[in-house]
Amino acid sequence: MKRPIIGVTPLWDDDLSSVWMIPGYMKGIEEEGGIPFILPFTSDEEVLSPLLDICSGFLLTGGHDIDPAIYGEEKSEHMEVTSPVRDEMERYIIGYAMEKDRAVLGICRGIQILNATLGGTLYQDIPTMHPSAVNHHQRPPYDIPAHSVEIIPGTPLHELLGKDVLMVNSYHHQAVKSLSPSLEAMAISEDGLVEAVYAPDHRFIQAVQWHPEFSYLTDPSSRALFRALVNAASE
Repeated sequence: MKRPIIGVTPLWDDDLSSVWMIPGYMKGIEEEGGIPFILPFTSDEEVLSPLLDICSGFLLTGGHDIDPAIYGEEKSEHMEVTSPVRDEMERYIIGYAMEKDRAVLGICRGIQILNATLGGTLYQDIPTMHPSAVNHHQRPPYDIPAHSVEIIPGTPLHELLGKDVLMVNSYHHQAVKSLSPSLEAMAISEDGLVEAVYAPDHRFIQAVQWHPEFSYLTDPSSRALFRALVNAASE
């Protein structure tokens, strides 16, 4: 079987003005049979389009806060740094993938930009807008579970993992607030946050709030997420 090419959205360091990458995003894809490559950090469609054309799937990585203007809100004082280039770039990739029926997996920021792009809203800061005792911002090591999520029966995630409850790591301060009408929830945290979604009208557009890139070496469920992306991109 030909190994599918998976475009991975780059991480951006504002202080160093530099592209960087967490190895687990790349290795998680590679070890499940895909060929990952880091897309350029640009919102220029003339630069992106030829590269997107060669990709069978996309991984939307973690990173910056989402500009709340995308979902019609003002910035809270608790917002952290945003990235207009990332927002525009990833929204373009999402639209391209939906139009061309390419596979998409979003991780952390990935679930947030997917939801915001498709008409949902976000909690701009969980501690002030959805306070609870659940640890959504754990300290290292990041491959250790921080809390549980309930997986909704009948969803692709439940079919993939065969579990009703999953222990997950957690490192985020934003989260899905109102779910996009184009998405359905696949997992819910102990305190009621949407932790995984999919687009039922598309072949494979899925996203999770936790971080399989940190836990894929030790957690079969994390590896299964990367495998599902690669398999969908191979079809």
